[in-house]
Amino acid sequence: MSGEIFRDIVAFITVARQRSFTKAAAELGVSQSALSHTIRNLESRLGLRLLIRTTRSVSPTEAGERLLERVSPRFEVIANELSSLRELGSRITGTVRITASDFAYNTFVRPRLLAVLHQYPEVKLEFSNDSALTDIIAERFDAGIRAGDRVGKNMASVRISPELRNIIVASPAYLQDRELPRSPDDLAKYACITTRFSLKEGITPWIVKKGEGLQLCRVEGPLVFNSVYAALDAAVAGYGFTCVPEILARPWLDSGHLHAVLEAWCPSLPGYHIFYPSERQLLPALSIIVEALRYEPD
Repeated sequence: MSGEIFRDIVAFITVARQRSFTKAAAELGVSQSALSHTIRNLESRLGLRLLIRTTRSVSPTEAGERLLERVSPRFEVIANELSSLRELGSRITGTVRITASDFAYNTFVRPRLLAVLHQYPEVKLEFSNDSALTDIIAERFDAGIRAGDRVGKNMASVRISPELRNIIVASPAYLQDRELPRSPDDLAKYACITTRFSLKEGITPWIVKKGEGLQLCRVEGPLVFNSVYAALDAAVAGYGFTCVPEILARPWLDSGHLHAVLEAWCPSLPGYHIFYPSERQLLPALSIIVEALRYEPD
């Protein structure tokens, strides 16, 4: 049976219920003449008269009543199922697994996710707070968040933060009775609080300016952490110098609990990006997260 007869039956059901070609045509969005032609074609195919037309009304024949009673409910079931399928297609569902450092998550991710979770309650997010250079494909993550210059090849990425500046800080207690360093080379004389984010990686070097470019400053000290928050706390407690994002240290600088040194040597660095395999189709749930985190400059 062709799809045309299904359309014709829908037209018949509409006319029979409305008891009017005028009202049925308006509901279906067609002309009365086109609707009359459709009904005649259906009656011709079935070899039965389905409607009795008078100048004042339209009513179904016995065959029309039978068709209306037996077929109409089935069409309603089909229409409801199609509506449910459309609704299912418009719903955003699924679990998204993301790896991000605790700093990136707390500063740029968490503040923007509340609205997403409220708007899409069937989206589940699983975060692994890890600053190491995780292989998101091998570890089966949908996406990762890291500084833009650390995004791997064959990855699509979207910027989620402005450029960031790392600064070198120490507490007033540690600086007391000590001469301030004049260049990064002088840091070798001081206790430096460092970070290592994976046992497979070395101590994270500090990045400083050198002329028009940048250089790695390798420092050592009695404390090594895998979190910039722990390194910052140790600096506030007076254990030595550390290098952390300025945005993170700013409250301590403003309150006088920390002082910055070598500020002229501290460059701005690429901001954070959310990244994912470029060859994969972007899942709807992940697409929602990416758009929620996208950085929009003021």
